[in-house]
Amino acid sequence: MSSPLVSAGSAKATFVAAYLAVTLAQITNAFPGALNGQFAAEFHTSGAGLTWISSVFVIAIVVFELTFGVLGDLFGRKKLLYAGAVFIFIGTLVAGFATTTAIMILGQAIGGIGAGILFPISLSMIAAITPDLRARSRVIATWAGFLSLGAVISPVVAGIAVQLFTVPGATPGAPNEFSGWRVTYYFAAAVAVIVLIIAIRSKDSSAPEGRKLDLPGQITLALGLIAALCATVQAVDAGFGAPEVIAGYVIGAVLLVAFVIIELKTKAPLIHLSLFRNPSYAITSIVAVTGMFAFLAIAFSTSVAVGALGGVETWMMAVLFVFIQGPAFLLIPVVGWLIHRFSPRWMLTAGFLLMAACGYWISSLPLGTPQAFGGTPWTAFILPLFLLGIGFALTVGSVTAVAINTVEPNYIGMASATTNLLRDLGFALGPVVGSAIAFSVGAAIFGPQIGGILSGAGLPAEAVAGLSHVPPLGFLSGWEGVVAQFSAETLASGAPQQAVDGAVAALSDSRAAIQGSAGASLGSGFQMVYLIAAIAATASAVLTLFISGKKTDLPVSDEELAETISDGVAA
Repeated sequence: MSSPLVSAGSAKATFVAAYLAVTLAQITNAFPGALNGQFAAEFHTSGAGLTWISSVFVIAIVVFELTFGVLGDLFGRKKLLYAGAVFIFIGTLVAGFATTTAIMILGQAIGGIGAGILFPISLSMIAAITPDLRARSRVIATWAGFLSLGAVISPVVAGIAVQLFTVPGATPGAPNEFSGWRVTYYFAAAVAVIVLIIAIRSKDSSAPEGRKLDLPGQITLALGLIAALCATVQAVDAGFGAPEVIAGYVIGAVLLVAFVIIELKTKAPLIHLSLFRNPSYAITSIVAVTGMFAFLAIAFSTSVAVGALGGVETWMMAVLFVFIQGPAFLLIPVVGWLIHRFSPRWMLTAGFLLMAACGYWISSLPLGTPQAFGGTPWTAFILPLFLLGIGFALTVGSVTAVAINTVEPNYIGMASATTNLLRDLGFALGPVVGSAIAFSVGAAIFGPQIGGILSGAGLPAEAVAGLSHVPPLGFLSGWEGVVAQFSAETLASGAPQQAVDGAVAALSDSRAAIQGSAGASLGSGFQMVYLIAAIAATASAVLTLFISGKKTDLPVSDEELAETISDGVAA
């Protein structure tokens, strides 16, 4: 392949813009981890709403990252860098000023598109202006350092903002006069402006030769993934048997089958499906999905079960997420040394086993009850989550290193891109599938319990039946709304005001018992998610034993190796 086309400009500005851009993308990507508890309290959101806030950002990255990489090669990466920064600027402002769950989801979606641009484009820009392989290896490793640094900065910024800038309501339980979490998004918007200013002096580059947009493949893959993932999120509240959920899965399946047919016939496919005829590559692709699913299912469950349900303060959640994300930053040189000297499949095995240990450990801890009421203290999660962080550090770059070492040299680029897509799909599935499991299990446990509580409080059978359909998170994050709706519906049914007031009083008297049961039920649901994630990580570790073992330095150059270390640190 010919060398990339590079325009005049400042190399220094290019490096600074690229490093800052990838840091920005990862900071915004990681915000919900520390802030889900704040979102639940602020928006009184449902389980599906909370899932959308976390997952829509990653879904946007998965759906569009391959497309944006090709567009940058064809039309110039500097233009794409501008676009990515603008998308994040707009998305973070929309999120920062959001007053409802829907607006917050919109802001996250816009920001996710921006991150989907910045992740591949920032790396391509610095690689294009560094022709020497050893020098390129160093700058890509530096890029990886800034990327993982963003994952560490994000929870710290979130914790500081909530502590310093939150203005509580006038009375206990009243809404905040100002919620400090919004400052985290204003901070990200300011960084986006800085990226735009610095990028003005950066070098542009492109590599159009041999690149072509596979529009039918791009469209069917994007829409198929969106349909399937949206159906799974919808199942969080509606259940997997709901007509709209089934329709979403059917549409997604049809579109993905169409994608496969298109890719088999096109001359310039988005993904070479022939790669999967290689057993070792096929196994690596499977563990890229299942292993990264396990990682983000555990991380997302921690943000909800410990942060939202456990009532842990944001700065404490920030500390926990530093233990999750910090090892990926600190161990970059160690992982690079290990990949050069040992078969990276053994790092995959070890890393997935550490993730599994974390999942099994936390699944045994009581969840869903705040520490003030006898729940598990937040410090009990530090050590297992540190194991998760180390496991992630060992696997996130190694999975691409293993993948590209199982294919012929002329397929290395395609194998790397495909593995990254599958890895990011695993990231997207973590919160989506995890929340569907947790809230479904929680609702199944909670239904009979609340029926007994309400019957014991003397509410009529009709009222018990109606309230039993309210999901447990509704009683925890939207109590006032549940009571108001119950009161209005009871009045509308013709009940006298005195009877309605008595029913509301009985319901209010049962609040502690109802919310205690709701929290414990959802805690059991998230225990199931931790267990399933642990099983997925264990299965991934076992599968790695069937990958043919070769040392990475046989077919892979230093440049490609450094890129594999940085590939997918954006968790």
